[in-house]
Amino acid sequence: MPRVLVTGASGFVGSILCPILAQAGYTVRAAVRAGKPTPAAAEHVTVGEINGHTGWSEALRDVELVIHLAARAHVLNDAAEGARLYAETNSGGTQCLAAQSARHGVRRFVFLSSVKVNGEESAERPYAAGDEARPQDAYGRSKWLAE
Repeated sequence: MPRVLVTGASGFVGSILCPILAQAGYTVRAAVRAGKPTPAAAEHVTVGEINGHTGWSEALRDVELVIHLAARAHVLNDAAEGARLYAETNSGGTQCLAAQSARHGVRRFVFLSSVKVNGEESAERPYAAGDEARPQDAYGRSKWLAE
């Protein structure tokens, strides 16, 4: 089975996904920030802060699939510079990882975005793939830019 890099491996989705991938036979490499736990049954790689300058070479070595879950999210009462930090991490960091993944020969890149790209509510019907993006906050806009 191929080696998969999971960013945000210690987060809400990643902490559940990593063991499932390992049980399915994948070799899982968990990318985490310093001090964060690594899910069981996963190789550990510390990447530090994610932005447009993050070096991913070690994490991407021998990787065929990237599942990018890491994001700046749910920062309540964020300071005025929050919009810049969302953009740096969620947009710049994603674009940087995608570009380095392509240079390392990664065959598949899966990016987890957010429904907030579509807006805050859908009054008449559920959102559909062809709907125009209508992000309402810095987080939603940063995920839309990453897409």
